[in-house]
Amino acid sequence: MYAYSRSSNQAAFRSNSPLSNDQILRYAPSVMAEGKHESRGDRYAFIPTLSVIDGLRAEGFEPYEVRQTRTRDAGKRAFTKHMVRMRHPDAGSNGQEVPELILLNSHDGSSSYQLLSGVFRFVCSNGLIAGDIFNDIRVRHSGDVVNNVIEGSFQVLDNTREIMSRLDTYKGITLAPQEQRAFASAALRLRWDENAPVTADNVLCARRGADEGADLWKTFNRVQESLLKGGIHGKASTGRNMTTKSVNGVTANVALNRALWTLADSMAQIKTGALDPAEMMAA
Repeated sequence: MYAYSRSSNQAAFRSNSPLSNDQILRYAPSVMAEGKHESRGDRYAFIPTLSVIDGLRAEGFEPYEVRQTRTRDAGKRAFTKHMVRMRHPDAGSNGQEVPELILLNSHDGSSSYQLLSGVFRFVCSNGLIAGDIFNDIRVRHSGDVVNNVIEGSFQVLDNTREIMSRLDTYKGITLAPQEQRAFASAALRLRWDENAPVTADNVLCARRGADEGADLWKTFNRVQESLLKGGIHGKASTGRNMTTKSVNGVTANVALNRALWTLADSMAQIKTGALDPAEMMAA
C-alpha cells in the first residue's frame, strides 16, 4: 500500500516497504540528478542524492517516502529541492509510530543537505517532523559529503529515545475542551495568519475512531492532519464556499510541521508547569 499525491507544486510517494531506485526516479527525479544546475559554481561539489541514499542503505537505513517540489522554471525541474524519509531498524517502533530520518537536498542551490528527526504514524499514513527534538544538521556541498551525512544521520538516530519519550508525555496529558480549541486556534494562525477559512472545531474533528480522545497527542494529530492534508470545507474571506488544500511543497510542509510540533511541546510544558502561558504568548 502507498500514499501518493500530485498537485501543481508537488509530487510525493510513500510505500509500506523500502523504495526502489525506479520508484524514486518516477516520483522524485531530482533525487537522481546526474549533475548540478548550471547556476552552481566550481566550488559546489556535486554529490548525487542517490549516492548519499546508497551510503545510508549500506548502514541500514531504507527510504520509505520521496517528495519533490515542482518549479515553473523548466531548467530547474531536474535539480529542485527534494525530501527523502528513511528508517533504520535500530530506531525501533511501538507499533503505532516509528521514528524516521528526514533528508532534504537540492542540486540548484536552494538547499544544502539537511537532516531532521521525524515520526511516521501507521494509523493515518502521516509523517510528522519533530520540531525541536534535535537541531537540524546541515552539510554543505563540499568536502566528504556522503560520510558527513551518514555521521549526521546516526546523530539523529541517537535521538530516537527522546522522540518516543516526548510522545509518551503527550499521550499522558489530558486537554479540556477549551484547551483543545486554544491549541487548534493557535495552529490555524500558523497556517493562515488571520482569516482562516475553517474553525478550530473543524480541524479538531477526528477522521477515524483511533484519533478520538482528549489527550495532547491525539489533539495534535487531528490538527496536524487537518492542516497538512486539507480537504476541509470552509468559507474564503470573500464568503464563497471552498475546500482547504494540502500543504505539499517541501519547504512549506517542513516549516508548518515543525511549528506544530513546537506548539504541542509548548502546550505540554504549560500543562506540566514547566512553562508559564504568558511565556508561550511572548514567544
